[in-house]
Amino acid sequence: MRTASSDPYHDETGTDGVLRYAYRGTDPWHRDNVGLRTAMQERLPLVYFFGIAEGKYVAAWPVFIVGDDPAALRFTVALDDASRASSGIAFSVADGAAAAVAPTDEAATARREYITSTFQRRLHQSAFRERVLSAYRSRCALCHLRHQELLDAAHIIPDNEPDGDPVVPNGLALCKLHHAAYDRNFLTVTPEYVIEVRPAILDENDGPMLLHGLKEMHGRTIHLPRQREMRPDRDRLDRRWKRFREAS
Repeated sequence: MRTASSDPYHDETGTDGVLRYAYRGTDPWHRDNVGLRTAMQERLPLVYFFGIAEGKYVAAWPVFIVGDDPAALRFTVALDDASRASSGIAFSVADGAAAAVAPTDEAATARREYITSTFQRRLHQSAFRERVLSAYRSRCALCHLRHQELLDAAHIIPDNEPDGDPVVPNGLALCKLHHAAYDRNFLTVTPEYVIEVRPAILDENDGPMLLHGLKEMHGRTIHLPRQREMRPDRDRLDRRWKRFREAS
């Protein structure tokens, strides 16, 4: 099963811990739809690939087709752990449509919720990283390091707070050193896109890494995305900068 990053079918993971996966087209008897219905009837585990960027996917396994709604042209898909691949997931059929049997075991419900939330976090984090690194042309906004393996997408406002959305204007492409320094208020980026290093760090002497990796960043303007709408949101930067000042 696959959902492309620009998929027209708008597949989504629901708050109830299952995926709403759209039919192929509008014909319930299209061969792809018949194939998924057969997988449901035989309780076969499948692999689900969710597109986060062109040619890049996050994979989930195993997933099971646990519901079929021809009227809505959608299947219901449950994520579970590997031990479920051999046992399958029970389903029932009523009025021509199959529906998942609600789990009665609290441990099973908790497991499903945990796996779904973990998968959703992976999707958000992976998609956020791809979008941010693409906007910054795969280089650190501070030091211009270009090795993708050493780059992260840092949140300006943390994702567990209001306005901490996984959108590019709430992100900065940072190498791992500068991401850690940013998160721990060793340095920040002002609303004018200028790097500010904490005074105590500027006064410290601790070898070339501190000198070249942190202290020499002070006063520089960051590397910005070419598209203005992708640039860091100044209001978010201002809020983060004020926290930095308080911590300093």
